[in-house]
Parts: sequence; structure tokens; C-alpha cells
Amino acid sequence: MALDDRKSEFNFVGTRPDRPDGLDKVTGRAKFGADAYAPGMLHGAILRSPHAHARIIKIDASKAEAHKDVKAVVTRADFSDKPEFKPGLEGEFWNVLENVMAGEKALYDGHAIAAVAATSALAARDALKLIEVEYEVLPHVTDVDKAMAPDAPVIREGAADYSVPAGMHPNVVRYHESGHGEVEAGFAEADLVIEDSFATEATHQGYIEPHACLAMLGNDGKGELWCTTQGHWYAQKYCAAALGIETAQLRVTASEIGGGFGGKTTVFIEPVALALSRKANRPVKLVMSRSEVFRATGPTSSASMDIKIGMKKDGTITGAQGIFRLQGGAFPGAPGDMTAMCGFAPYNLTNVRQVGYDVMANRPKQAAYRAPGAPMGAFAVESVIDELCKKLGLDPIDVRLKNAAHEGTKANYGPTYERIGLVETLEAAKAHPHYAAPLKPGQGRGISCGFWFNHGGETSVSLALSEDGSAQLMVGTPDIGGSRASMALMAAEVLGIPYENIRVTIADTATLGYNDVSHGSRVTYASGLATIKAAKHAVEKLCERAAVKWGIPGDAVKWEDGCAVPSGPNAGDFDPMPLADITADMGATGGPISGHFEATPEGAGVSFGTHIVDAEVDPETGKTSVIRYTVIQDAGKAIHPDYVEGQFQGGAAQGIGWALNEEYVYGEDGRLQNSIFLDYRIPVASDLPMIDTVIVEVPNPGHPFGVRGVGETGIVPPLAAIANAVSNAAGVRMRQLPMSPPRILAALKENG
Repeated sequence: MALDDRKSEFNFVGTRPDRPDGLDKVTGRAKFGADAYAPGMLHGAILRSPHAHARIIKIDASKAEAHKDVKAVVTRADFSDKPEFKPGLEGEFWNVLENVMAGEKALYDGHAIAAVAATSALAARDALKLIEVEYEVLPHVTDVDKAMAPDAPVIREGAADYSVPAGMHPNVVRYHESGHGEVEAGFAEADLVIEDSFATEATHQGYIEPHACLAMLGNDGKGELWCTTQGHWYAQKYCAAALGIETAQLRVTASEIGGGFGGKTTVFIEPVALALSRKANRPVKLVMSRSEVFRATGPTSSASMDIKIGMKKDGTITGAQGIFRLQGGAFPGAPGDMTAMCGFAPYNLTNVRQVGYDVMANRPKQAAYRAPGAPMGAFAVESVIDELCKKLGLDPIDVRLKNAAHEGTKANYGPTYERIGLVETLEAAKAHPHYAAPLKPGQGRGISCGFWFNHGGETSVSLALSEDGSAQLMVGTPDIGGSRASMALMAAEVLGIPYENIRVTIADTATLGYNDVSHGSRVTYASGLATIKAAKHAVEKLCERAAVKWGIPGDAVKWEDGCAVPSGPNAGDFDPMPLADITADMGATGGPISGHFEATPEGAGVSFGTHIVDAEVDPETGKTSVIRYTVIQDAGKAIHPDYVEGQFQGGAAQGIGWALNEEYVYGEDGRLQNSIFLDYRIPVASDLPMIDTVIVEVPNPGHPFGVRGVGETGIVPPLAAIANAVSNAAGVRMRQLPMSPPRILAALKENG
């Protein structure tokens, strides 16, 4: 039986049914990380460094160990430094472990030094005060440019990889360079060249739910871990390595997740809880405070960027160059390469060069925040494009259309684009009423394009049919954006049964094969593709069972609208056989019917978006109000449009916070000054306008239903679009984020 993977007309996909987890969440039945409980459970707490950089001379935990309520104390000595049985993990494993628990040095304010497990959370926190640590305080650096200076303190010797050119400071640990053409020749062709510098501060994902887990690990090496995570197979792999146990002996279950946005793609407290449990021989629950989340989990990188772009009077970009410096905390991993590749990605450029630096500083290890690195690059590049348009008297959308990448364009970072939808988003932006709406005095309008790669990743899915014709679908990617609804819709589309008849479960690590983390905008694409394939696998079996009942060959049966039917007049005259009729007696016709699929799909398809923003600036206070916002983005095919629109709006809302308010503030002592939401201000409802959305659908050729991931691209254009709007409203170019009232006032004063 032949099954055509391609589909362009749908019965279920593209509809807006109720979310399957909605009732559990509004009634409180949904179980999040901190909701887990086990009999005899202990409570964990972590002692953290008060210094930005210090050598650990001595840890004396004897008083804490003598406390009547304390059952275990762990330090770095309780973890495995040499996971020989984990080939390929060594370098990254060491960085993860060093971040989980400090070794010889504390590398940032908030770095974990030791941990205790006690009979109550209060007793655990009190016991931390009994641990005595002797430090040798060392010089520190938290700024990316200062960390590259010749006299900067060295954070970790020997951390640089092969890519770093000779002679660079040891804090520079990775180097990226790409592009094509001759940029200097391109600048010579230009009628106007603008060169400018920009900076962004680190921001946090701001998820509502703090990191939390419940761990049980026995002396026999068998363990259970319940945690809030975007990737429980990743947690399994790294926790097992840190504890020196076999991966298969640790079963990890992902709880419901109260936000992640990339910040829960790694481990912070999970190995600590397991180590405490093993030492105490009892379950241990560990929940971070909000201050710990800010001080010790991964924010974005901060960035310093130099951009140079040349343009002809007709708007043609003749040359473009970007230098992007990002600090990723005290470990390799800042996405300097991603920033460099993403900044110019929306444009068809003959001459382009980009350089990215990954720099270490005395800050917590950075983590992804939606499209890691891309918003910073877009902010710098799109700001210069806006200035060029203004000085040449050109329409900013027309210029972007003139230079827009399209199918067949050689991307600035190397490959040739397949079918993409950037032009369609720009055309939709120009046609939108927002773009032609009049502005009042003191208001400005900003435009920006944005790009993200999207990702496939290892994926495993299993689908089982029940005798009554309903279906159970098991996926391994935690639901952080409505994926259960999307998976059910795609399965319903293939099986031809109602959406409500399919239950989607996030399987634990003992139930399915390895699944990559829910990141990279991969879930609807990769798990969706696997769901379609698994459902078609089940359909093949359904057709075979129907063929047996009819006494005809299996290839003489096809599947239509939830029924097996003869594939043609020569196959015989039989009434359609519904799925439920086949499954009702499947035990007597060959046994259970299920479908499976495992792969690493590689056709994720890149994604583009265009944002329009109107902002108003009060010249007396510097306060900015975003008064109108429109998001236009190519989704390939919107499986559940409500969720797609929600992703668009969420990216815009987070971008508004990043552009106007949010930043990590470090004091001269290298300590974080704003580690609670009272001082780290994320947008509230009164800060946000109604955010309009336009879904563009240019199908991705790498997916049966045309899906492109949408979770990350939405946060790429906002920083630039808002900066352009604010700069136009204030009459002065804003080059540093966030554009807080003091910064706007300073810029106004500086420019008269």
C-alpha cells in the first residue's frame, strides 16, 4: 500500500479545538515540579558563593552534619569527574558538572558550593549557615569587552577550542567567521556607509515556575527523578554521568512545566538532589527560590557588536560586516556563532562577513532564551539598516523587500535557501493597515525582520490503538507550547478519527527511545513528523487487517477518512470498514495494532518574521509606551492557529521587556543586584498593547504537512523593531538595551 506523505487539504489540521491539558491546569490537577511528594521525603538546600570569583580553600561541613535534622551533606567530592563510559560527553559534561557544583573555584556570584538534605525546608536552610567555607577572593570581570582586554583576569585556563586565533585572551574560548564576497569592494560601491556599535545586557527567561525536582537514588544505582524540564532524556544522560551510574538505571519523568523558553534545557539542581538522595538513602525534594533562579541559572548572554553596512541610493545593500562579542558566563557556550549567522540572514547579500566571539566572564552559565543569540544580532543589523533608510529617504519595507532573501539565495552563513516566506511576510506587512496608520507627535514606527534556523533532532514516537477505536500517542518532547494539541491534530488527520479520541502522553525515559530536548522550535516539526509516520505505520496495519477480512491482497486496500476501502474497482466491492470495526476484534486478527517511528529528521526549514511597532516616548521622563504591535511570521502550516498566534504574541511580549526594562545589574563587587522580580522588571499586562498577528503559510518542503517551527523566530525582531520605533519617536538613535528611561533621557540630553 502506498502512502503519500504530502498533504495540502486538511480536515483537522488548521482548526482550533480546546487544549487537552486545559481542564487540569485551571482546576489545579496538573502536577508541576514542586508538586511531587514521596513518603519519607527530605528537603534539599544549596549553599552558594557570595563572591564573583574565588578559590575554595576549605569546606568544613562538620557542624551541619552534626545537626539533628540533617541527613546528608554533599560537595563536589560526591560527584563523578570521569564518566569514562560516556564517550563524546567529556568536554560539555565537565562544564555542566562544574556549573552544578563548584570544584576548585567559585566562578560567579551564586555558584553552588555544597548542599544539605534535612527533614524540613527550614532546617535545610538553617543548616547551610553551619557550613564554613574559606575563600581566597580573586579578581573578577563581568563585562564582555573588559573580559577580552589584555589585563582581564583569566577565568579558566585552557578552555579555548581549536577555532580561537593565536594571541587572543584565554577568556575567548570560541571563534566563528563566515560570509562570502569582498566586503571592502562592496563598501566602495556604496553611496552611503554607516558603521556603528551596539550593546545588549543579559536577560532572564522569567518563567513563572522555578526549577524543582524530586530525586530517589539507591545504593544499588537505580534511581527515579521527577523534574520540571524541557528535556528529560538530556537530564537522564547528564545526571547519570554526574553520579557515575548507568543511564538506563535512572528513569526520569517530566512534570508539567510552568515556562521554560530555553532556560530548562539543561540541569542545575537535579544531580544535586540525586547525590543527596543516594547519601541519605531517602527521597530528596529540591526547589529553587526566585533569587537562586536569577543568580544561578542561565540567562541570555550580554553582547557588544560593531556593524558596518553600505547601501546605494536605490536601497541596494552592497556590503555588510558584523563583529559580535558575547559572554556566556564562566563557561564556553555563548552563541556568538548564532548571533553572527542570524544577523544578516534575512538578506540576499553579495558581499558579507560576520565574526562571532564566545567570551567567558564571571557570570552564571548562559542558557537559551528562545532563539539564542539571534535577537542581539537583529537589533544591531536592523538598527543600521533603519538609519540607512532614513538618511537616504527610503521606505524601510521597500528596502527590505529589495534585499530580501528568497528561494535560491545563498545565505550569508553558507547554504542555499529552499522555499522560504520572508518576502511574503514583508508584503503582508506593507499591506497591513498598521503600516499606513497615522502617528501622533512624539510617536515613532519601527520595522524589523528576523530569522531562526529551526532544528530537527533525535525523535521517537509510539501510537497504540484501543479496541474502541481511540488512540494513545506517546511522545518524548515536553509540552512547552501546546504540542499535545498539535500532535493529536496531526494524528487525527492521518487516522481519520476525532481529535477528542486521541490522548497524548509525555512518556518517561523508560518508555520510548531517546528524544532530544524541546528546543530549537523542533517539537511541532520533528515530533509532528514522527507522529504522522507512526500513525501511517498503524494505518498500514489497519489496511492489512481489513484485507485479511475481505480476503484480498494488502496492497489492494487504502485508507480514506478513517476507513479502509478497496483501492480500486478491481479490488472488490466492499463497504468502507471504519477504524473502530477493525480494532474491535484485533486480538483475534493478529493482536494489538500500534505504530512507531524513530529518526533524526533534517528538513526543519528556516523561519522568518517581520514586526511593526509603534512607540511613544515622553521626553520629560524618558518613559516609553508601546502603543501598537503587529507580528507577521511564516509558520509553514499552522497546525493549531491559536497556539501559533500565542507563540507570536509571547515572543513580542518578551521582546518588549528585553528592549525596554529587563537587564542583569552587577555591582562593582561582581554580585547580582536585582535577583527578584521586584527589581528585575518583566512586562505586566498594563505594559503591553493588544498584539495583532498575521500567520503566513509558505509550506516547508521538509515536512509532510508543511510545518515550520514558530517558537523562536517571534523573539528575534522585537528588540530591533522597538529600538527603531523608539529612536524615531525620540529623534535619537538608541544603541544600548534596555532602553530604560534613564538611558533615553541621557541620549536626549547628549543630543541636545
